[in-house]
Amino acid sequence: MDSNLDALFKPRSVALIGASAKELSIGNVIIKNLLHYQYKGPIYPINPKIDELRGLKVYPSILDVPAEVELAHIVIPPPFVPQEVENCGKKGVKAIIINTAGFKEMGAAGQALEDDFLRRAKKYGIRIFGPNCQGTINSDPEIRAYCDFTFTYPEPGYISIVAQSGGVGAVIMQAFHDMSIGMRMYASNGNGSDVSIPEIISYYGNDEGTRAIVLYVESLDNPEEFMEVAKEVSAKKPILAMTAGRTDKGAEASRSHIGGLAGSISMDLIFKKTGILSFDNQEELCHAAVAFAYQPIPKGRRVGILTNTGGPSVIAIDELVNNGLDIPQLSDHAKEILKESMFESASIHNPLDIAATAGAPQFKSALDTLLKEDQYDSLYLNFVTPPFVDCESVAHEIAEVSKKKLKPVVCNYMTDKENYKPTTAILKEGEVPCFDFAETAAKALSALVRYQDIRSQKKGKTELFSDVDKDSVRKILDGAKQEKREVLNAFEVYSILAAYQIPHAKWELASSSTEAVIKANKIGYPVVIKADAEHIIHKSDVGGVAINIENENEVRKTTEKMHSLLGNDVNFFIQQFLTSGKELIIGAKAEQGVGHIIMFGLGGIFVELLKDVSFSISPISDVEAMKLINEIKAAPLIHGYRGEKGMNKQKIKECIQRISLLVSDFPEIKELDLNPLFAFGDEIWVVDARMIL
Repeated sequence: MDSNLDALFKPRSVALIGASAKELSIGNVIIKNLLHYQYKGPIYPINPKIDELRGLKVYPSILDVPAEVELAHIVIPPPFVPQEVENCGKKGVKAIIINTAGFKEMGAAGQALEDDFLRRAKKYGIRIFGPNCQGTINSDPEIRAYCDFTFTYPEPGYISIVAQSGGVGAVIMQAFHDMSIGMRMYASNGNGSDVSIPEIISYYGNDEGTRAIVLYVESLDNPEEFMEVAKEVSAKKPILAMTAGRTDKGAEASRSHIGGLAGSISMDLIFKKTGILSFDNQEELCHAAVAFAYQPIPKGRRVGILTNTGGPSVIAIDELVNNGLDIPQLSDHAKEILKESMFESASIHNPLDIAATAGAPQFKSALDTLLKEDQYDSLYLNFVTPPFVDCESVAHEIAEVSKKKLKPVVCNYMTDKENYKPTTAILKEGEVPCFDFAETAAKALSALVRYQDIRSQKKGKTELFSDVDKDSVRKILDGAKQEKREVLNAFEVYSILAAYQIPHAKWELASSSTEAVIKANKIGYPVVIKADAEHIIHKSDVGGVAINIENENEVRKTTEKMHSLLGNDVNFFIQQFLTSGKELIIGAKAEQGVGHIIMFGLGGIFVELLKDVSFSISPISDVEAMKLINEIKAAPLIHGYRGEKGMNKQKIKECIQRISLLVSDFPEIKELDLNPLFAFGDEIWVVDARMIL
């Protein structure tokens, strides 16, 4: 995406249409913020009823401003906004922030006004930010543009924020401010009628001053655009994101297992697919962003721990190990060096506990040694400030290591910040990410490693499978559409599986008891008999499944009973009876603008009982398919557990990819369940399947 938003984030001049003398009005606060933040360009308040505001000359109209205006705020009632956009166009304004609310979020009348001002803006080539938004902030000392009505005045920094919710964005911005962490840029675009979140992410991605991007988003107007941009940007700098609404119950009435289980997870899956780091806690997101702002990305997951107090390092180790990081021991060479430079009370291991009495010489030796150890990719510090130690000198040693940026350093800094301001300032100047709690620091370091894992992960190959029969599937689906049927019958479903070479048990379809006997004899006993009708969702719940049928007499009795119980319009799906297999599930669910969500996990009754499933977005590469398999809790059963032979992972992987190809080739497939698949020996077989258009 090629987008130049300089007029929004680096405006050379700012006007405010709707400037107000009322102290607590938005039209007053924005002027106040621009002045307080020491904006470097000229400010032009616009209001025909007043002459002066906060020492600035006020103009009756944007057209009366004697100089160029690059960015205009509009803070007036909605009905007057379209005409002011027209005036801005005549003036040559390049971008407009519409803070006013009352547009599409209010219904049809508001939508009409929004459409009106957008048409006028497009006519003049103006970019619209908003409406119903806070605005933008740029902390660059050469710009200092506070084009926003919020209340936090951030110092310059390296973290840029984009938030769909202004309330969440303001909380995140304030959190960084409270931590004495600077911010680069901020944007909350409200309705997003023109300038979109993907455009803002792209702009941040191309900004050299932005080292980390923090994103809060609840919904996407154009998921495809978002995924394209996010994938490109996250490959070169970290995007740390959070969403909300995970408890949505909208999928509960779904007619398939995946429809009920997928729920509202699509946003997290979009993050996963595009390489975005996902968080479900605002505080953890902010702490991780601090580490990304100040430290390099580690090359691996091996951590060297340095501490001058014991307990916090134990807590840190628990958190690091729980997040998949490794704590290798010191080399013999390192131990020899440290025995010479440490006090006798030191514990020469990893963690390296140099004791509370350690001063700058001990810290320097320990830091230099850990830095040179090849088996450590990052350094974790616990630093308490004893009153009997020159803590400022210690801080200088830590800061020097941080400045080298050879390996990432995070610090659990335990002190009275009021009484140790010089020490704190030294660490801040050295760009050392400092956290109050051991587990907080450990989680921040773990986020750095998680990003490295994502960035270094092989993308894999998306298999197209030349042996599939697309024409047969197209005929089946077109036939169902002509008959206006959403639920495919068993004959259609299994014919589609055969066309895509998805292994399944032998089957036949019958409409009467006599025909069922003939078909059962053809398959060979024992067989399974299932009632097949569009209105039957869970066959076993209504007496529509009979297993291990061993002869003609049982076939006749079973089918007659099902007709009596479920109606004469029910057909019979006769299938080879397979036993002793481990039950798996593969599902697919269409998601608007995204494609299909693919699900894998334990099948049969376990899918509802344990919900041990994993998800990804199609198309699925071979790497992603294996990741789906490995992510479920029962993965050891698939690999082989306690001497028991594992399942054929290659065939499971291929089945996942074939399903992914099927739904990619035919996006009209709304939901698909293969449940269960039986896995036994080296084989896998679909024994029940359901497909909805």
